[in-house]
Order: sequence, then C-alpha cells, then structure tokens
Amino acid sequence: MRTATSAARGFTLVELVITIAVGSVVVAFMAMFIVTPMTIYTSQTRRTMLVDAADSALRFIGRDLRAALPNSVRVNTSGNVTALELLATADGARYQDSGPLSNPALTLDLTAPDGAFATTVPFTQVTLPCTTICSTYFLSIYNLGVPGADAYEMANVITPLGTTITISAGATANQNLVTLSSPFKFVYGSPGQRVFLVSGPVSYLCDTAAATLTRYSGYTIASTQSASAAVLTAAGASAALVASNVAGCQFVLSTGTAQRNGLATLKLQIAQSGETVQLLHQVEVVNAP
Repeated sequence: MRTATSAARGFTLVELVITIAVGSVVVAFMAMFIVTPMTIYTSQTRRTMLVDAADSALRFIGRDLRAALPNSVRVNTSGNVTALELLATADGARYQDSGPLSNPALTLDLTAPDGAFATTVPFTQVTLPCTTICSTYFLSIYNLGVPGADAYEMANVITPLGTTITISAGATANQNLVTLSSPFKFVYGSPGQRVFLVSGPVSYLCDTAAATLTRYSGYTIASTQSASAAVLTAAGASAALVASNVAGCQFVLSTGTAQRNGLATLKLQIAQSGETVQLLHQVEVVNAP
C-alpha cells in the first residue's frame, strides 16, 4: 500500500520577479492616473493665486489713480525700481466765483490772499464741521502739472504746509464755508470752479530686485519724485506691501489733452514655483482741473 505524502511548495525566484514586475507596472499606471491630475490641479491653483494677486494689486493702484488730483500722476525709474506717484484727494467741491449773483463776501478772491470763501457744490466725503483732519490736508485749484502751476512745488495752486483749513456747513444745502489760516492766493482760477481737498502724496515702488510692490503714504510732498524706499521712509512714509514675488512691472502714463483724459497703462508680472503670470490694466486718469 502506497502512502500519499504532501509537501509544502513556495514561490520560485522567477515567479517572484514576475510578480514584482507586474506589480510595478500596475503601480506606474495608477500613479499616472492619480499624480498627473493632482499636479495639474496644483499648477492651476497656483496660477489662479498668482492671477488673483496681480489683479488685486493692479486694481488697488487703479483705485488710487481714479482719486488722484488732476495732472498729479508721474512715473520714474531708477535701476531695478519703477515708481508711480500721485497726490491723493479726499474730496472735491466747486467754489463760488465772481458771477453776477454771487455774494462778494463769499466769493473766492483770486487777486489777493483770501482766507474765506463758499462753495456752490459741497464737499461730500468729510464730516462737517471738518477741523482737525482737514487741517492736515491741502486745498488745490487748477493744478496743471507744469512749472508755475504744479502742486508738487507747493505754491500757486496748492495751500502751503501748515495752513489751517476749516470746512463748515453754509446757509444752504449746497453751500460750505471754507476758511484758511493763513489766507492764501490761488494764482489761477479753474474754468469749472473745481477745488480739491488733497490728503497727500502716494507712491508705489515696484522693486524687481526685492520682488515686491509696495505702497507708501503719509510723507511730505516734494518737487522731485523719489524712487527710493529709504528716501520716502525718511520723509515720514508708511509702507504697506501690495504684492510679492514680483518679476517685472511697467507703468506708462499717456498725458491727457483738452479733448481727452490721460491713460495709465499698468503691467505687472508675478512668478512663483516655475509659474508666471502677466496682467495688463488700463486706468483713465482725469486731468480736468
């Protein structure tokens, strides 16, 4: 009688190698279908973030440009830094001129220093009476941005530093009473009787070496435009980072004419982790003083 015997049998080396090879192929196919979509998703997310950062920065600049004092926008480039500067306005109104129905006591006198006048269209963005905050501002009339009529010169078309400005309600809904201490002579009258309340200068410095776009405000108005962060800081400026990872930028100003407004063309390039986006934004710049 024969007795059946059983013996345990394992994998051979050849079978093990084949198993590993087949498993590697399966894993490779799985990786291709999983990793590739994840990579694409990550890249799209990064590009979306870069586009959003560039768009937000350009719109931020555009907001300041739209509120700029007419003919106060200027551009300067120094080395790796491109600078855009403007005089920001807090409000605007129309002053009373020497029309036939005017009250001489309320009319702005353009022939001599005047310390009090009224408006025919009121200021709407300040709370009346405006005393403390308005005395940190400036009044500007007919800024043309040319020698003799340039607000950056702090003469002729803008009140000097230290002038105490008070704005209070007048006798009618559209009338404000404006007082200046010391009295000031505006050399030129505005054809539209426009008067602007200027809060001060604002600069954007695009530094490609530092890969940053920074906004500076709260510093002293100067006739010469600065493209230096150190100079602006020394003049009392406060800095606020607008965008990082900046690879390039271009600010171009097309000067306006009597027939059309000016046009600011802004280009901003942001790069990160091999992804680069470049956006262009154009802003109409009002130049009617």
